[in-house]
Amino acid sequence: MSIAKEIAPHLPYLRRFARALTGTQNSGDAYVVAMLEALVLDPSAFPRDLNPRIGLYRTFLKLWSSVGLNTAESGTAASLNHSPVERNLEALTPRPRQAFLLRTVEGFSIDEVASIMDVSAADAAGLVQTAGQEIAEQVATDVLIIEDEPIIALDIETMVEELGHTVTGVARTQREAIALVAKKRPGLVLADIQLADGSSGLDAVNEILASIDVPVIFITAYPERLLTGDRPEPAFLITKPFQPEAVKAAISQALFFDRRAGRKAA
Repeated sequence: MSIAKEIAPHLPYLRRFARALTGTQNSGDAYVVAMLEALVLDPSAFPRDLNPRIGLYRTFLKLWSSVGLNTAESGTAASLNHSPVERNLEALTPRPRQAFLLRTVEGFSIDEVASIMDVSAADAAGLVQTAGQEIAEQVATDVLIIEDEPIIALDIETMVEELGHTVTGVARTQREAIALVAKKRPGLVLADIQLADGSSGLDAVNEILASIDVPVIFITAYPERLLTGDRPEPAFLITKPFQPEAVKAAISQALFFDRRAGRKAA
């Protein structure tokens, strides 16, 4: 199969990645076009020993790092009109930004990110972690924890504070959660499903979302209860027992992609 046929299905996603990486659609498309033109001139530049999608992104990043086609006008009205997510991306240092986008937006595994960036898996994981730390500095917010197990709640609270956020409170029941939201509006909610008095963390989240718009991360031993197609669909779902780094990454991603990212809760 020709290179053109192998990479064609992946080009729309590469354009998405290029836009996020460079800051504007025009700039991103300019890089994609330049890469395609380079492949026409020298097809051997494409790594045929790799999965076509991985090879495509690797080829793109090599070109992106070597030429100055970016047409984004940093600091102009155009960049000032970027969405909060785009402005957050611009604030990340280049290599962690690449790793972060590959991992969270494009959905590559750490091993795949490593292959695309031509680094070790450990280095790729380190870049993603660096991005998470940089993101946390940008989007520090107030966090409500809904969790009835004291030790787990303490572990989550520690992780949240290590990322630079403030815990507004820990609720053990649905009633406590609603009361804490009324007292202090959070910028993020971390919620278990099964709570101390038999009440539901899912019901608590639904009640919270009826009054405010806030990103939610579910941390539960019962993920199947959220995979029903009913609202709220869990964009971020961590299964117990959890790995601390998975929770930290989910927190950074949820805040990074939230429309209010960068604004501390009032």
